[in-house]
Amino acid sequence: MTAPALPPRPRTWPRRALVAAALAAFTVLTCLSAIGGVELDLASIARNWRNGAENLARFLQPDWAFLPRTIGPMLETLQMALVGAAAAAICSVPLTLWAARPTNPSAPGRAVVRGIINVVRAVPDLVYATILVALVGVGALPGILTLFLFDLGIVVKLVSEAIDSSEHPYLEAARAAGATQGQANRRLALPETLPLFANQWLYALELNVRISAILGIVGAGGIGRLLDERFGFYAYDDVSIIILEILVVVIAIEFCSNALRRRLA
Repeated sequence: MTAPALPPRPRTWPRRALVAAALAAFTVLTCLSAIGGVELDLASIARNWRNGAENLARFLQPDWAFLPRTIGPMLETLQMALVGAAAAAICSVPLTLWAARPTNPSAPGRAVVRGIINVVRAVPDLVYATILVALVGVGALPGILTLFLFDLGIVVKLVSEAIDSSEHPYLEAARAAGATQGQANRRLALPETLPLFANQWLYALELNVRISAILGIVGAGGIGRLLDERFGFYAYDDVSIIILEILVVVIAIEFCSNALRRRLA
């Protein structure tokens, strides 16, 4: 008895080649300034490549004697990140429970909370920092407020959507037993969703260290102010030290947060 013949394998490469050619053509068209695209001057890049190579060489020669001066600003950055994440963690719990459908059956109430959170998330962090620096002055305070708003929008959005997408039969059982929505949220929903909150709080803390290095450019304190200062003086060897320090701190925080997540799981 002969084995049944397999059907021929469909030819997909023509479609893939057509898609790749269309993407390549679209990319080329977006670089043509004559039709309103981005003005990409490849000739200028080719002429001035030596300047970039020289600056890159300076980046690869960090001035380790500059390292002690970065400790104070880096500690301020870590303080800003921790305070902003802690404040957002406290405020995110009630807002998240009010924004999720299983923990807040009131549609108008959910719409109000979600609308506020969407507005908070829609404004970029640098815009927050610029406005707050103008309102409260240069320093760590506008940076903390910016990180607080940034973290609040992320945590409430992600955790409330996670609550919406999962089943919560215990809440229905609690309401059937006569418990109010607030009692069910406090006694049942919050303990069940606490690992979700913890994961997002740790994620927000990781982001805060990266973001605070950028916020300092507009005067919001931390290591970013020193980074902007050294860039202004074209001290690329000092900038290299700051970048390396930020990299080490971010990796260390991520390692610690992953360890905490494993213990909370």
